[in-house]
Amino acid sequence: MKKKLEQLLKDYMDKADETGLKAMAHVLKGMNNKLEGKSTTYIGGILQYKKNPDDSIWEMTIPINPVLYNSLGIVHGGITATLADSAMGTLANMLAPEGYGAVTSQLNIHYLAPGIGDTLRCRAEIAHQGKNTMVVSAEIFRADGKKAAQATGSFFIVEKKVSSGE
Repeated sequence: MKKKLEQLLKDYMDKADETGLKAMAHVLKGMNNKLEGKSTTYIGGILQYKKNPDDSIWEMTIPINPVLYNSLGIVHGGITATLADSAMGTLANMLAPEGYGAVTSQLNIHYLAPGIGDTLRCRAEIAHQGKNTMVVSAEIFRADGKKAAQATGSFFIVEKKVSSGE
């Protein structure tokens, strides 16, 4: 597998322009974040979340990089939705009772402006906290302060199952 990956990386580097090399560097840095324990997931590592916790508010910021672009050269809407879902889900999980976790049951997002600039910042806060469900709202801002999207998410509160490792 290592030989195949080395060849794939070499072929890519030989063909890629500066934008492609920048995108690959971003992905590799993110993969290393996961391996070094700086991120608990590969998606978190690749998006390079920077987290800013508060008791009832959770903020995450991601750097904008060509790897996140759609065919128009702006941040893909799915990336914006992933940022919103991650910020809202992190907050919901932080507030779930001991032994429980939160899983997304519904996600609504309204795109208001293109994702451009250096970063996207998502600010999430609890709208409703019940015994079995939570509703969280989020706003996503560009580095210039313009709101790029707003979202809401519903989360089921579920008991965590202990894995036997099988």
